[in-house]
Formats: sequence, structure tokens, C-alpha cells
Amino acid sequence: MQRAVSSKPTKVRKREVYTAPLHVRSKRIIAPLSKELREKLGVRRVRVRKGDRVLIVRGSFKGHEGKVVRVNIKKERIYVEGAVLRKADGTEVPFPIHPSKVIIIELDLSDKRRKELFGKGASGGGS
Repeated sequence: MQRAVSSKPTKVRKREVYTAPLHVRSKRIIAPLSKELREKLGVRRVRVRKGDRVLIVRGSFKGHEGKVVRVNIKKERIYVEGAVLRKADGTEVPFPIHPSKVIIIELDLSDKRRKELFGKGASGGGS
């Protein structure tokens, strides 16, 4: 038996988002750069990586600044140190944040390939 495919564009777009493979989902984990970094590198937004320093600009943790401790590609969320929820029993759990709700204020350039990418400055291409 064949499954019926919807002709509704909204349903088709939603299916593409939630059934996308991980290599496609990882491209959606991007965040804008701060004004200083944007002018320095000539790039508007980049993929968020573990070790980047970010400023949360939306939600209950607005104004909080910290390092990215984990990136969840499957859920398309990042976890920032200090942005935690306290459960009823007192334990703390990291709070998932959408990458579009943060601004990258410092890049982790410890990786050789990433350093090469942004070492080019304004003449280098964007992501």
C-alpha cells in the first residue's frame, strides 16, 4: 500500500524540516556574529560550534553570556554554560537554545581548518 503524499506546501515544508538527514540539519545550526566580528571577518553568520562564546538575546536567559558546551544536531539546539533549569529535586539540567536566538561574540579558533577559514578576513567567502 502506497502512502498518500500531501499537496499542501506547508505540510511538505514541515516534512522536509523534520525528516532531513543530519548533514543537512547541521547546516541549520547557524547564528549571527557580533558587529565587531562581522566587520573583522566580513561574514554575517556562521555555524555554531562547541567552544564558541555566545550572548543569548531572546528568552528567559536573555543577556546571559557563556561558552557553548554542547551542540545537538538532531534537535537543532545548543547548550550554553550557565543556562540551566533547576528541577524540583534541586538538580540542574542544561536548557536547549535555538541557535538563531544567540549572537556569537567570540569564535573558537583552536581547530586548524576553522582558523584557515576565518584567517582570510574580508576577502574570504562566507558560509
